[in-house]
Amino acid sequence: VGTSLCQTEPLINQRFLKSVLSGMRIAALVEYDGSQFCGWQIQRGVRTVQEQLEFALSKVADETLRVICAGRTDTGVHATGQCIHFETQASRSMRSWVLGGNANLPQDVSLISATQVIPEFHARFSARSRHYRYVILNRVIRSAIFRNKVSWCYRLLNEVLMQQAANTLVGEHDFTSFRAQACQAKNPVRTIHAIRVHRQFEFVYIDVHANAFLHHMVRNIAGVLMAIGSGEKPVSWCHELLERRDRTQGGVTAPPNGLYLVQVEYDAKFNLPLTISKPVFA
Repeated sequence: VGTSLCQTEPLINQRFLKSVLSGMRIAALVEYDGSQFCGWQIQRGVRTVQEQLEFALSKVADETLRVICAGRTDTGVHATGQCIHFETQASRSMRSWVLGGNANLPQDVSLISATQVIPEFHARFSARSRHYRYVILNRVIRSAIFRNKVSWCYRLLNEVLMQQAANTLVGEHDFTSFRAQACQAKNPVRTIHAIRVHRQFEFVYIDVHANAFLHHMVRNIAGVLMAIGSGEKPVSWCHELLERRDRTQGGVTAPPNGLYLVQVEYDAKFNLPLTISKPVFA
């Protein structure tokens, strides 16, 4: 294969060919506090999660590495179960990738585990589904301690009404009304497998499991459900928005600080550890 490839592509980069033939692909689970990051993706002049991970892992590998994630998160959004992958020529134990990477990472990013995977694995395109949790502190007084970790709603929320409204979103739908106007996805159709709203003391949790998500989709769902839970809008409003397919008719986008990417699911053939870590505040 190598000979024929070189014959047909005489100008091929030999370093790339060597990587294809002998490189190692590593998948890793990552946790981060998004409060002080301008999102996941590298951008000039600002602090991002991808930049920090690539710097740390490149130090361990002693070569420049590129990191691919399962889902890019926005400014202020957190993750307890982000999945990444990277390719490397370096021979390191999985323990060394985790401990060495963490030694070079700031305190608000942690590598939880690392696993060698087959070349066909891709953190983004191999993902079957993703789980997000949105956390709302529901009390009259705002929190000084949790200000960057949860959203805050001073009006009493009725989680039963929120669940009734959320039930209409389950299944395959056009979620145009629930995506950002600047969303670049070509197709607004997504499938929500399950959505659960529940309360624990002063905290209301919204758990959403879907095959994929549009830009700001979970935050827009949370904003609509909070308007319904507070009595500002009727339960039927959620379904009405879904049918309108018009973002301008939608609710307020909920703040990013309550949102967590908690799990990414893959086929069993990739032999990734099944790990889910949902933040709990009560």
